[in-house]
Amino acid sequence: MPDMLKKYNEEVRGELQKKMGYKNVMQIPKLTKIVISSGMSSGCERDAFAEAKKQISFFTGQMPVITKARKNVSNFKLRVGMPIGVMVTLRGRRMYEFLDRFVHNTLPRVRDFRGISPKGFDGAGNYNVGVPDVAVFTEVDQDKLKYPLGVNITMVTTAKTDAEARELLRMLEVPFAE
Repeated sequence: MPDMLKKYNEEVRGELQKKMGYKNVMQIPKLTKIVISSGMSSGCERDAFAEAKKQISFFTGQMPVITKARKNVSNFKLRVGMPIGVMVTLRGRRMYEFLDRFVHNTLPRVRDFRGISPKGFDGAGNYNVGVPDVAVFTEVDQDKLKYPLGVNITMVTTAKTDAEARELLRMLEVPFAE
């Protein structure tokens, strides 16, 4: 069992139930999934997508899929079916293992790190954070990076409000800037 999942089951659930006054255990917010995605320009080579898939699979432990355009956008020279990015959805054990590595290994490697922005909540209890360079992940070999790659990390929770989600993530040791 991943350490983060153990912490959630043993400490966080009880604390959240007391602090928020939930009467039913099913009301307690939990993490449902983590989506890691990266958009790429439509003009880049096909090799860039393979490289992005390889790099993202290194630090997630799961092979991402290539996302394709759903409609034509003439201003961007984009046609239906053209590859535009890569994404992977983590659930269960892999999700908690990734969150543990992200919080304890990756974020401290960011230069001048003082916490992640508390403004990334979307109003429905989900949190988004951007990582401008995947080189901060310990699993990625910086010498083998051919193309610069940034990723967006979305943490989806069952929380009804941003305050509940912020409290859940804070108790899971996600370092927010004050």
